[in-house]
Amino acid sequence: MGEGDSTLPAVSDAALNLTATPGRLDAVLAELVGASRSQVAGWIEGGHVQVGGVVVQKASLKLKGGEALTVQVPPPPDATVAPETVPLDVLYEDASLIAVNKPPGMVTHPAPGVTSGTLVNALLGRMSLPEQPGATGPDGHRPGIVHRLDKDTSGVIVVAKTVEAHARLAAAFKDRDTRKIYLAIAAGTWRAEGPVNVNAPIGRHPTARQRMTVGGVGAREAQTRFTPLSAHPDGHGRTLALVRAQPRTGRTHQIRVHLSHLGSPILGDPVYGRESQAIGRHALHAQFLTLPHPVTGEALHLHAPVPEDMLSAWVALGGTVPEDLEVLPA
Repeated sequence: MGEGDSTLPAVSDAALNLTATPGRLDAVLAELVGASRSQVAGWIEGGHVQVGGVVVQKASLKLKGGEALTVQVPPPPDATVAPETVPLDVLYEDASLIAVNKPPGMVTHPAPGVTSGTLVNALLGRMSLPEQPGATGPDGHRPGIVHRLDKDTSGVIVVAKTVEAHARLAAAFKDRDTRKIYLAIAAGTWRAEGPVNVNAPIGRHPTARQRMTVGGVGAREAQTRFTPLSAHPDGHGRTLALVRAQPRTGRTHQIRVHLSHLGSPILGDPVYGRESQAIGRHALHAQFLTLPHPVTGEALHLHAPVPEDMLSAWVALGGTVPEDLEVLPA
């Protein structure tokens, strides 16, 4: 069904009536109602949002400001998550855990307004996941989930298959016994020729509730090391860079916030930078993850190859791909 399809569910009299500010529909609604962007996207895709009296299903719809928005907030989802048959790129699997190369656009777990198409739905289509304490809460249903990736971030994600494995993996992330390496395309003005260490606490933005910022409300320690692999001028007075990011901490949107703080927001990031015609999402990929196996304690090295959309975007912007791009750095 397309935008404005008359067969979509109607909005009831109990709906929220709002006046739009300029920006993307999902971002504007998230800010106006205080919901997460993924939650709002679920409402839009479900036909619960009208713009000017017409149901729309395009989260990226551009608003000029002043449009009449009507939102019928759906009831919270049942805690039961339906298994779905969705192909997965499995990087590693044994009796304790499964590691997947998450594609961009896939939400990690169900949440209010997002009940299908998530990684958890896909995993339940092929196995059972542990119902560890705290798996269900206001942020959604998260059986087996140890860590998360943003919806549009691709790459390595690990999910526990037993309660014991979940506890040990969660402890490894909490105690910083894991090593995470991301690849990003920085689209601002990159100046450093060598590694840059950013130690800047991150908290909630004081007015834009769905954004994080350096400082901010409830700021917590955040450390990231950025290593440029290749850089070149874009012909418009800026320097683009292909960078490796190694987060020491695990704050929400940490890499995206820290790169924006450096004046080099991630290419295609509409929240901390801007959209790009070169790529349809923010150019961030969880490339390597090393962690202790929850049973043996031995180091498990996981690798998700860099996706084609990021490589194509970098080359299209005039960049060259390093020969050792897929090699785990020392």
